[in-house]
Amino acid sequence: MAEAPLLPRKDQGDAAEEGAGRWRSEAGKLAYLALPMVAVSLSQYAVQVSSNMMVGHLPGVLPLSSAAIATSLASVSGFSLLIGMASALETLCGQAYGARQYHTLGLHTYRAIVTLLVVCVPLSLLWAFMGKILALIGQDPLIAHGAGRYIVWLIPGLFANAVIQPITKFLQSQSLTTPLLLSSVATLALHVPLCWVMVFRTGMGYTGAALAISVSYWLNVAMLVAYIVMSSSCKETRTPPTIKACRGVGVFLRLALPSALMIW
Repeated sequence: MAEAPLLPRKDQGDAAEEGAGRWRSEAGKLAYLALPMVAVSLSQYAVQVSSNMMVGHLPGVLPLSSAAIATSLASVSGFSLLIGMASALETLCGQAYGARQYHTLGLHTYRAIVTLLVVCVPLSLLWAFMGKILALIGQDPLIAHGAGRYIVWLIPGLFANAVIQPITKFLQSQSLTTPLLLSSVATLALHVPLCWVMVFRTGMGYTGAALAISVSYWLNVAMLVAYIVMSSSCKETRTPPTIKACRGVGVFLRLALPSALMIW
């Protein structure tokens, strides 16, 4: 008499159905994390785009030309660099959270914030002289001067971005994408009327759009920090500021610099 198999046999139809179900489950988990982050990136990008749209309604071509050049230069020389360097936290924070080293997760985040803020100092000096640099390389003097004025008002937003990017990676490593989505959408919703007021009601003109970007980025920082401080989801990973964040910067830079070069 033949012995019964230890494991039940599955026909090809059952195996295919099980594989499809596993694929749908994994795809759903991936979409749950990825789609909100896509919306976050689009919302952050839309802040700058909406500002240029406001500037485009001003008379003449000089304001829009200056704002467009300044926005492009700011993205290449500043914002993209910070995004790339902060990408190192995807590895560091992911490892710390996976190993349940929650205190280390906070230290990595503080270390990244301190490092990026320091990086912003020479970048802000570069931006302060951007108008003269553009004129030296042959840009139209009026456009160079206008772009220089515009990018100077983006400097506060550069420092805000140095805080936003590490916090984003901090929350993302914990799969807390919903607060990132809500804060980004809220920032965009507040930015549009703020930018309109700055451009058309304060007399600042096109430079008001740059100031509105900086203010909106700091509003985003405030919302994310408030969530981390008050939310129970960050109870274990919430770490008070410490001087230890200034140590071990080399470990962060070994990952941050290659990450920045890949995006830059």
